[in-house]
Amino acid sequence: MTQITIETLPEIKEKALSLTLLKEGEFRCMVCAGTGCVACNSLKVRDRLESELNDRGLSEKVKIVLTGCNGFCAEGPIVVVYPGGIFYNRLTPENIPEFVEEQFVKGQPAEKFLYHNPSTKEKIPLMQDIPFFHYQVLRALKNRSLIHAERIEDYIARDGYAALAKVLSSMTPEQVIEEVKRSGLRGRGGAGFPTGRKWEEGRRYTSFPKFVICNGDEGDPGAFMDRSILEADPHAVLEGMAICGFAIDSHQGYIYVRAEYPLAIHRLNIAIEQARSYGLLGKNIMGTGFDFDITIYPGAGAFVCGESTALMYSLEGKRGMPRIKPPRSTESGLWNQPTVLNNVETFANIPLILLKGGDWFASLGTKGSKGTKVFALTGTVQNVGLIEVPMGTTLRSIVFDIGGGIPDKREFKAVQIGGPSGACLPASLLDTEVDFDSLDEAGAMMGSGGLVVMNDSTCMVDTARFFTDFSVDESCGKCVPCRIGMKVMLNILNRIVIGQGKMEDINLLEQLGNHIKETSHCGLGKTAPNPVLSTIRYFREEYEAHIRDKHCPALVCPDLIHFRVIPEKCKMCGLCKKACPAEAITWEKKTVALIDHDKCIRCRSCIQACKFGAIE
Repeated sequence: MTQITIETLPEIKEKALSLTLLKEGEFRCMVCAGTGCVACNSLKVRDRLESELNDRGLSEKVKIVLTGCNGFCAEGPIVVVYPGGIFYNRLTPENIPEFVEEQFVKGQPAEKFLYHNPSTKEKIPLMQDIPFFHYQVLRALKNRSLIHAERIEDYIARDGYAALAKVLSSMTPEQVIEEVKRSGLRGRGGAGFPTGRKWEEGRRYTSFPKFVICNGDEGDPGAFMDRSILEADPHAVLEGMAICGFAIDSHQGYIYVRAEYPLAIHRLNIAIEQARSYGLLGKNIMGTGFDFDITIYPGAGAFVCGESTALMYSLEGKRGMPRIKPPRSTESGLWNQPTVLNNVETFANIPLILLKGGDWFASLGTKGSKGTKVFALTGTVQNVGLIEVPMGTTLRSIVFDIGGGIPDKREFKAVQIGGPSGACLPASLLDTEVDFDSLDEAGAMMGSGGLVVMNDSTCMVDTARFFTDFSVDESCGKCVPCRIGMKVMLNILNRIVIGQGKMEDINLLEQLGNHIKETSHCGLGKTAPNPVLSTIRYFREEYEAHIRDKHCPALVCPDLIHFRVIPEKCKMCGLCKKACPAEAITWEKKTVALIDHDKCIRCRSCIQACKFGAIE
């Protein structure tokens, strides 16, 4: 590959752009090849599409592009056809002949495979008109489903590395840092520390070498923001890291990615080699004399290594455990040298900030939280996927406008935000704005961006127990409050869900939780009690029902469930009997079903099978 310089970058961009522009009568099929769609056989869809186009002599007219995550994970495999951005979902290899016939031979949308809105029952051809996409604003995900995930030319065609060229050719490190400070960008990994201030501190220390680290150790249950960015747009992260290196006078970067993300690691390796071949990483970048290279370090999957100092110990080959602060990592981090660490999403925002200006970035968001935030929207919500919204967007808008609300005619109950150390917020707080300050006031936290929706069949006590169990299992064990305190909290919760709790346990959980928050060594321990404290704060009556009434209102905790059939609601259909694995239900035609409590194993299969709400 030709080495790119400041002078030749515009020419390279024009050549790359010419390859992506559609000529008259041409089509481009953007096939999602993110982890979710690959798991749904999108690569087999691609293979069948290639074969069908070749058989029909259409391979020159229709180009196939493998993109990263499209975002609408619940609808995969996804194919978007340009021009127009026609959205096709849940395609299978068997659908391809009919799809090709309609879309590329007859030249009309293949209506049978268009997105079907479950709320309005209408077919929506264009991706931009689908509510899931319509309400989003893309910054970190600006190239979502628009570029080939493994082709640097596609990234360059969309202003890739233009920000790095601008920085190296016309800005001082101090000006770069000032622009980042002006943007108001705060760390997207959870703590929300101002990025510009962190870079400023990193530059202030004069001990060398200095290091830049990208934290891609995404360990939250239900979270896939960083993974998707690394799979879909790895060059945005590399460019952001290189700009940081220039700003703090560092020449070496590391990307710490959990080994469970093989596709992300694969595409990062390709991206780094491509960038080196073009002279965008390594020695004398763009002919400016600036040196900066990046190494990938696969993590072993320890949740605690998401904490910055534990991550650095892991990079050094030690056991991943947090260390005492101060000194901060900007003064003494990796190998006791000045180190700036930001997460994937933070670095992905940097090129746009330097290219369009800090004021442009700060024009979105709230007073204390600028820009946008990427979330992994999961749980009992209609539209599961990866979203990006302006800071200040309400939880209601995310759950109902973008998420499409709660399926199966269930009611919204809570949303868990901030990962396993986050809080569960009730329906009364749906109008809470999603920004650092509003969430903090509600007793929650932004976290890295996991957002789990729960319906009225969710037991909040069991939910708190689940996340507490996760924190106990993932504790590094270094400090007593987290190692012992969380275990004590888990033991209390385990007693409550089997009907052996005491009313004083609720106050004890609150006291323990607050003590652990105040005395734990690292940020993970300080936030681990949040699921328990928030569920007691907003769903205290459920704890009381478990303890006082020996009853789980959501019918989740097996030891507190006594199933019965409501005769007035029973339609005498026998579905419950068919679903019961323990043969605990007796039923005959035109008779109300009966449950034998001695045989019942409380698996809830009958409740799930009954369409009439006749079992409680």
